[in-house]
Amino acid sequence: MPKDELKSEYKLVGTRPDRPDGLDKVTGRARYGADFSMPGMLFAAVVRSPHAHAKILKIDASKALALEGVKAVVTRADFPDGLTGEDWNLQENTIANDTALYDGHAVAAVAATSALLARDAAKLIEVEYQVLPHVTDVDEAFAPGAPAVRPGSADHSVSSREVDLPDNVRHNVVREIEFGHGDVEAGFAEADLVREGTYKTEATHQGYIEPHACVGQMGADGRGEMWVCTQGQWFIRKFCAAVLGIEASGLRVTASEIGGGFGGKTTIFMEPLALALSRKAGGRPVKLVMTRSEVLRATGPTASASMDVKIGMKKDGTLTAARAVFRMQGGAFPGSPVDLALTCAFASYKLPNVEHIGYDILANRPKCAAYRAPGAPMGAFAVESLIDEMARELGLDPLDVRLKNAVAEGDKSSYGPTYNRIGLVEVLEATKAHPNLSVPLGPNQGRGVATGFWFNHGGETSVSVSVTEDGTATVSIGTPDIGGLRASIALMVAETFGIGYDDVRVNVVETGALGFNEPSHGSRATFASGKAAVTSAQSCIKQMCQRAADKWGIDAEAVEWVDGAAQPAGPNAGKFPPMTMKEIAETMGATGGPISGHNETTMDGVGASFGTHVVDVEVDPETGRTTILRYLVVQDAGKAVHPSYVEGQYQGGAVQGIGWALNEEYVYGKDGRLQNPIFLDYRVPVASDLPMIDTVIVEVPNPGHPYGVRGVGETGITPPLPAVANAIADAVGVRMKHLPMNPPKVLAAIKAKANG
Repeated sequence: MPKDELKSEYKLVGTRPDRPDGLDKVTGRARYGADFSMPGMLFAAVVRSPHAHAKILKIDASKALALEGVKAVVTRADFPDGLTGEDWNLQENTIANDTALYDGHAVAAVAATSALLARDAAKLIEVEYQVLPHVTDVDEAFAPGAPAVRPGSADHSVSSREVDLPDNVRHNVVREIEFGHGDVEAGFAEADLVREGTYKTEATHQGYIEPHACVGQMGADGRGEMWVCTQGQWFIRKFCAAVLGIEASGLRVTASEIGGGFGGKTTIFMEPLALALSRKAGGRPVKLVMTRSEVLRATGPTASASMDVKIGMKKDGTLTAARAVFRMQGGAFPGSPVDLALTCAFASYKLPNVEHIGYDILANRPKCAAYRAPGAPMGAFAVESLIDEMARELGLDPLDVRLKNAVAEGDKSSYGPTYNRIGLVEVLEATKAHPNLSVPLGPNQGRGVATGFWFNHGGETSVSVSVTEDGTATVSIGTPDIGGLRASIALMVAETFGIGYDDVRVNVVETGALGFNEPSHGSRATFASGKAAVTSAQSCIKQMCQRAADKWGIDAEAVEWVDGAAQPAGPNAGKFPPMTMKEIAETMGATGGPISGHNETTMDGVGASFGTHVVDVEVDPETGRTTILRYLVVQDAGKAVHPSYVEGQYQGGAVQGIGWALNEEYVYGKDGRLQNPIFLDYRVPVASDLPMIDTVIVEVPNPGHPYGVRGVGETGITPPLPAVANAIADAVGVRMKHLPMNPPKVLAAIKAKANG
């Protein structure tokens, strides 16, 4: 939609009505993954490797199968052979073949008549291992002579930098990336100040409250159903069908309500096991619910990263050149977000000369999954930390440096494309104007600033809107509601029709009800499903105008839709009273039948999102503990359809980023086993750790959406890591380059500085 056609004021869009699913959730009627039960249902438990890397020599399930009530045991032998590429990776991660690749890797599963019996039976399944050398650290996996995680998996494609990697390093490198523009060395020569640094982040988990859970039923004919907590039921169908060797059309998948996902529930982990057990148990449904320990050991955290960044800057703060070399491990399988991290690293800034180099590295860890702007927080930590350090060295305001170099419409991005309408300058100006920046700081207190980016995603989308007999509307979407989607869709559809918010019912449907839908990921749900829903509603309006035109005996082009009713477009069209949506719906059976609209497309028109965070901290010099005093999030939403949900996304991203910055990490022992597989030891922030998080919604409409929407769910987790690091540096004068910045690390840095 052209920019001059986008309205800024609406009757419903931009308001804050109650959430339509709120009553179900507070009364317990909402059904989550573990809430599903079926007659004759069995319960499953999984046998997992206690070793980081080991050959599986023998699996003996005879003692388990001898127990009364045990109905089935599956191993890799119950899955098809011959898969390749990502299908093989998914299958291998679901259940190991001849080698366990990480602590927690599934090697067998059992189904029994009770959950307790299934757990007891799992303990009786005997697995004989031959322990192999392992490596869990990204730098150690990249070092010469590191143990090969999966021999033969190295990327030997032609690369201009292949000479830099000898064979004893390359064996764990499964992908190499290089892109950029300009002359980087010339840009560094032009700079007044050139600095470089190495930064490291550890793997963190999304920390969703609800563990993975599903009920699967499949017969010997390969047809079945699944009820599962997921961000994308079509992905579950697609991946399970591939792993099990069945036709996708034979599996119907229904998404439950979801107790958090943040990217971690966009793929499969244990779902094929439930279906395989059901098939082997004669088609009886099988319920499989992960424990918290299993979630942390065996589902997908984000990657860990080691990053080298070099930046050139003039005395006035102008950036002249930048180079990033990122190494990321995504577990024992290809797929770390190193490409996305590089793409986002310098995306906020005008850079005439820039180079990106990345390595995707294997390690003996679980297969990583998306985590809210995958890769972007790590890249931001490195780049935004170094920019802050250089600005301070030159005596410049870090916020002014960012504003001076901020990209705007028409600028070439660091990763290639030219930006359309974006709002980074407006975000930075709103940040500068916020009163938080004027609050005086005391001893051992500091203020940090950082900017982040996420390009957002459109993706395959299918939506249906139907007019009901009483003049209300029903919307069928395929993207699970993970952040207020039902309310946002209802607001946009009601606005389009000109009816009340309560007159729109939004249903998240199963895979047999619509065409393919990508998951609720990539900040796409409100943008893509919303745009498709508006297009579908507009199709309904066109049909209703035609029905009114037929009744009045005039051309459809002479009818317009205003405030929920069809009316003549002008005096020349005739004098007829408006026909409301309700009036048209009441007679639709006699005037042509049901009225519905559909939209199926790969959605375009995505608008990039930028945000800036400002955090004030206090550091205890005697313990190293960092306390968050104030926190500000300023971000461009395009148009906030439901501002309360948008503010919640901003605050949620900040909280997760604070946890990542200060506390959260996967801790592996020398034996390669995860040492903190419960929330008692894997510490996420709680309310008492945090202040109220201030938010400012900037609205620079996205011309690619009928209501100007940009995705907002992911940008918010990008700036917190460097913002907190920059605040700590401001408070006590130590630059932390390895996350998390927990008290022992900060205290050690303070002591090292004091000792010279």
